[in-house]
Amino acid sequence: MITLQSVSKLYVSGRGHIQALSEISFTAEEGQGIILVGRSGSGKTTLLNCIGTLEIPDSGAIFYNGTDICRLSLRRRTLFRRREMGFVFQAANLLPWLTVAENLQFPLELNGIRGKAQRGRIEELLGTFGLAGYEKALPVELSGGESQRIAFARAIAHAPAILLADEPTASLDTSTGKQLVELMITLCRTKGTTLFIATHDLELLAMADRVVTLKDGKMEQRT
Repeated sequence: MITLQSVSKLYVSGRGHIQALSEISFTAEEGQGIILVGRSGSGKTTLLNCIGTLEIPDSGAIFYNGTDICRLSLRRRTLFRRREMGFVFQAANLLPWLTVAENLQFPLELNGIRGKAQRGRIEELLGTFGLAGYEKALPVELSGGESQRIAFARAIAHAPAILLADEPTASLDTSTGKQLVELMITLCRTKGTTLFIATHDLELLAMADRVVTLKDGKMEQRT
């Protein structure tokens, strides 16, 4: 379970003070699909970054199973991200010089999954995502939808407890994007992974277990 309590984030720049997040509070249960929606600049990415411990809130707390992950040391936050989190971005961000199998291998190696277990996991993932036989393909040989499926597969390869996806459908056509999000939500429910998706695509909201709407860094509604 992930609980946010009065999470706030302020940026100071040449543009002045920007309140990116203001008193954000909600709870996400294991296996839930949470969609964060709002216009550009509403605070969606900042909120994802705080949940992912890539940024630290100025005030408030984010608890994972009772531990405030924002108060962990830098080393423990790094280990927490490696073991418990997966990330999917707007661009697939696959390593272009590695094959599909080698891209999937990367998080498994980091988490000590090697040998037969690693090969079995890669085979399982490719089968799940309808990409069996793509092991030796390079990212440049993939379509946009295939690249994002591999990026999703890489993000969940090590069975993280939390998956964060920032505009994962922005570069995809409507149909492919819906299929990807539906697959994300279905798999995460099955595996008990808590999923956070930031998007501006209102057509995706019906798939979510909960929708968090942000406007100017504030929560507008919860459903």
